[in-house]
Amino acid sequence: MMPGMSGFLYPHSRYYGQGTPQNIVFNANLQEFAQRVSYISCLTTGGKLSPEQAYKDIETLWEQLESSKQQLGLGKS
Repeated sequence: MMPGMSGFLYPHSRYYGQGTPQNIVFNANLQEFAQRVSYISCLTTGGKLSPEQAYKDIETLWEQLESSKQQLGLGKS
C-alpha cells in the first residue's frame, strides 16, 4: 500500500487474478479508470462539472482503457 496522502487519494487494491505482467498492468489501469470516473461523478453531482463534460471525460478515459487493453494484447482468442 502507498503511504500518506497519495495512498488515500489514489488507493490501489491487490490483484488476485492470474499474475501475468499484462494482467497486473491492466488491473492498475482499470483501478485508475474507476477512481477517475468516481471523481468525475462526484464533481458532476456537486455541480462543479456539467453532465455533458462528464460524459466526454469518461468517454476519453474509456478509450484510453480500451487502447491499453489492445496494447497489452488482452482479450485475443
